[in-house]
Amino acid sequence: MRETTPPFRRAMPDDAAALAELINIAGEGLPLHVWRSMAAPGEDAWAVGRQRARREQGAFSYRNAFVAEADGRVVSCLIGYPLPEAPEPIDYAQIPALFAPLQELENLAPGTWYVNVLATYPEHRGAGYGSRLLALADEIAAASSSHGSSIIVADANVGARRLYLRCGYHERAMRPVVREENWETPARNWLLLVKPRAEPEDGT
Repeated sequence: MRETTPPFRRAMPDDAAALAELINIAGEGLPLHVWRSMAAPGEDAWAVGRQRARREQGAFSYRNAFVAEADGRVVSCLIGYPLPEAPEPIDYAQIPALFAPLQELENLAPGTWYVNVLATYPEHRGAGYGSRLLALADEIAAASSSHGSSIIVADANVGARRLYLRCGYHERAMRPVVREENWETPARNWLLLVKPRAEPEDGT
């Protein structure tokens, strides 16, 4: 388990509510849309999100998350994990159309440490949490011998794109956003950004 220092720490199961809210912020409202489709009759979609955050396994699990705290509450989070060196072919008959462009972009960054979620509550933005969590992602990527870091962002999220470019990411590819009824977003494209792993100065 990676050691961190305050205000950053590893996420815990009790952070599930904040993690669900933050992943929905990062995902342009798409996660909540999906949770609504997964909810049983009478079940709250947010409860589905919290349950998924509490899982011991899976991409969206507290075990893949780091959080930042301010005044005793979670204000920002990073969720990430390494992508495989050899991605599995996409089964378009099985994958929901909403997620096909996202999976296509992930497959273009094999062997990178994928920043699945980077989000801060609006009232806590501008305090440097995002850039510091991205620096943590760089450290994890280097320690895991990944080829670098990768992230996917909506083209309409200008602030996030500016942050990633400032932190050394470069746009590599894009795919059009697939829309569904009851999910609205100003985005037209998903963008894949990649930050190659820095080579040692002596070339070793």
